Amino acid sequence: MSAGRLRLAAWAASLALPLVVSLTLVAVRSRFANAAVALLLVGGVTAVAVLADRVAGYLATLSAGAWFDFYWTRPYGRFTISHRPDLETFVCLVGVGVAVTELAQWSRRSRRRHHESAWLVAAIADASSLAASSEPAVDVVERVAAMLIEVLELRACRFEPGGAEPPRARLLVTGDVENAGLLWPVDEWGLPGPETEIVVSWRGRMRGSFVLSPRTAHPVSLERRVAAVAIAESVAGALPGVGARGGP
Repeated sequence: MSAGRLRLAAWAASLALPLVVSLTLVAVRSRFANAAVALLLVGGVTAVAVLADRVAGYLATLSAGAWFDFYWTRPYGRFTISHRPDLETFVCLVGVGVAVTELAQWSRRSRRRHHESAWLVAAIADASSLAASSEPAVDVVERVAAMLIEVLELRACRFEPGGAEPPRARLLVTGDVENAGLLWPVDEWGLPGPETEIVVSWRGRMRGSFVLSPRTAHPVSLERRVAAVAIAESVAGALPGVGARGGP
């Protein structure tokens, strides 16, 4: 099943789950407190928010509020709340559902950032180890180019000895991009095309550039851009022979 269909299925399930819970307990409505039902519905919303996405969490919250009102507040069978305690429970149910959804989203983003940071640090360490190895310069270049393609989500990457005339847009050590003497709004437009370069220097001497072919208007995080420059610079000392062999 495609990602789009999985997302639609999750949204449908998030709408259906509160209805199923509410209907299942209607038979014991006279012996089951409204607050207890609200807690069960919040539990369902929490599960959806944690396992799915923000949209699913909000859909589950709306569905929980609607069916709690319809089946568990007087008058039954109508989207009307006539008792203040029921209204307060309804407001708390919806409010907690929204809060849980946002907390789950924040937690998901934090985990993703943590995993990405750990992966980028490992990539820089791998590049540094590669530079210290005895592999031929051309092989080092090929492996680093593959790393840069993955880190920056590029279409292609190659190494060119020397400098380009006229100079290309340049990815700086800060993660900023300089294009024609101006800072490029990379956070909005992605890396400029058709090509951007990372200049590689060793002991004050330019060795060449990794030439990046970015995807059109594809955003890349600042962390990835800084890591990419660090990866390229970490192998600078292993590149003296690349020019003589013509590059990869």
